[in-house]
Amino acid sequence: MTIRAAEIAEPGRPPRVADREPPRPGEGEVLVEVRAAPLTPLDLLCASGTSYFGRPRTPYVPGVQGVGLHAGRTVWFPTSAGMAPGDGSMTQFAAVPEEALVELPPGADPVAVAALGLSAVAAHMALTWRGELAPGEQVVVLGAGGTVGQAAVQLARAAGARRVVAAARSAAARERVRDAGADAVVVLDTDDVGELAARIASAADGPVDLVIDPLFGPPAAAAARTLRGGGRLVNLGSSAAETCPLDSGTLRSRSLRVLGYTNNELTPAQRAASLVEIARRSAEGGLTVAHERVPLDDLPAAWHRQATGTANGRAVLLPHG
Repeated sequence: MTIRAAEIAEPGRPPRVADREPPRPGEGEVLVEVRAAPLTPLDLLCASGTSYFGRPRTPYVPGVQGVGLHAGRTVWFPTSAGMAPGDGSMTQFAAVPEEALVELPPGADPVAVAALGLSAVAAHMALTWRGELAPGEQVVVLGAGGTVGQAAVQLARAAGARRVVAAARSAAARERVRDAGADAVVVLDTDDVGELAARIASAADGPVDLVIDPLFGPPAAAAARTLRGGGRLVNLGSSAAETCPLDSGTLRSRSLRVLGYTNNELTPAQRAASLVEIARRSAEGGLTVAHERVPLDDLPAAWHRQATGTANGRAVLLPHG
């Protein structure tokens, strides 16, 4: 018996679809029937062979997370594919440490949860655990057209934010932000910090309490200027730039808090609780992000769209068709 899987044969090249021997679970592992596997920026980075994890051992099956079935339960699971030797989620069956499984609530849609995944966990925990969002506060979400940003807009509203201002670059991203329920949308088409700050301030209803920032660079510096005294900016990415022209006067005059966030800091219990909450909200229809369902044979083309930035939402692989 063989199974079908995506396979990275050489770093820097797109995956191929191959027939492989089924995985054999090792000690402490179980076999999961994979129903959905998202294609994330981390998958692309690892497969490039240029990540801080080093050049991956090939061939390997990519996919750092997935949703599947085990013992009649729908479960989410992580993998270290591309970061350490071993295979990932973009296959019909995956061998996963049993202790890593997160059982999802009844009614959870594997594809919807896979599309949200750890990106939604980052949005959720950056807002609540790190950003300490309180009901009635005003939130600015930068880079809101991405998966993290779309989730942050919806989760901020669910947590009781009185107003959510979203900022995005492209027209397609701004449309996704509107669909996510933002109260106002700001265009990020310049690196002029003063101009961006004026746009955000105009869209906001008074001083801002919390900024969720996956971009850094000029957008973060601009958003910081709109924060109230004691306001918070939580940075969880550097899609715009690795450095930020945040001036000392802005930082000190308002006693601002600039906080870093990474999912790697979460305990397994925190991550599991967040995933269950995300799956519950998704099942109830209160949380979704733009995504496309991709049959296994169509993965190379979807991989290219994600890598070149021409995809309209996250690609979610369906290993069983």
